[in-house]
Amino acid sequence: MTSSSLAIRIASLPKAELHLHLEGSIQPATVCALAARHGILIAEEEVRRRYAYRGFPEFIEAFKWVTSFLREPQDYALIAHDLAEHLLTQGVVYAEVTLSVGVMLLRRQLPEANFEALLRATEPFESRGLRFNWIFDAARQFGPEAALAVVDAARQCASKSIVAFGIGGDELSVPTKEFRPVYDCAAEIGLHRLIHAGEIGGPEKIREGIELLGAERIGHGIASINDPELMDLLAEREIPLEICPGSNLKTGALARQLRCADPRIEEHPLPEFLRHGIPVVLSTDDPAMFHTTLCEEYANAARMGLREEELIRVVEMGFERAFLPAGGRHGA
Repeated sequence: MTSSSLAIRIASLPKAELHLHLEGSIQPATVCALAARHGILIAEEEVRRRYAYRGFPEFIEAFKWVTSFLREPQDYALIAHDLAEHLLTQGVVYAEVTLSVGVMLLRRQLPEANFEALLRATEPFESRGLRFNWIFDAARQFGPEAALAVVDAARQCASKSIVAFGIGGDELSVPTKEFRPVYDCAAEIGLHRLIHAGEIGGPEKIREGIELLGAERIGHGIASINDPELMDLLAEREIPLEICPGSNLKTGALARQLRCADPRIEEHPLPEFLRHGIPVVLSTDDPAMFHTTLCEEYANAARMGLREEELIRVVEMGFERAFLPAGGRHGA
């Protein structure tokens, strides 16, 4: 099969997205529209300039900047609608979307009101073949007390569509062990447990997430390439890695883990993980901010040397590793 016909084949398959930040999906034109709602004039060129990074700290600053324009429930409804339309173009039929509830609380917003607006905006897309579930996310650098407030917000929202709790942000900040009581509380209210680990941190952050917090999937996890025993553990326990190649390249995470100043996407360790028996799901992370789409990430995986049957297997794992009841899973 030629590369073009393979791309068409993959594009035609129903797909799942499991590592996708709502706030990172805001396209430049929408940033301008959001800012204008609040009396701020911004040119698209300014957004594009801020959506270019020379490392992870610059990305975090851009994320903080763009989320500053999310101030009311209707703002969240707008970006959720735009994301849904975008996902349909990628053949996505199921998405677990990460919502930065920790940032909402920091800005003294009401998560319940914002979340209700998101549900109203995305509900019509069910009839068009796209189902959403939600992951409530805390920022690691805000500390365990703030993270516990995110779990409490999930409890208050009391929606079956909130399927998991996770922690993102700066994984080099607060020690993992301080979040153990938070994850225990999340498990008590029936939420699955996720964590961003091994993106810019070392393999020990992944191991801590598994052993101390009971993480069921690892966001990124590419540092495991530097720890063969950890790779064995991930394979034995069938703990998936949520791999976002374009993100890893643009934040400098890939360069950091490979200890290489200017790596190519072809050097990404995704094929090694997959062939080692580690479950892998492919995602975009922050698609607008990293100038990517899910189909482009599958093209990246093909450039890494994944064969057709391996690419199709990754598509399948997106559904198998989703937090869905068995009867609710779509086939690829």
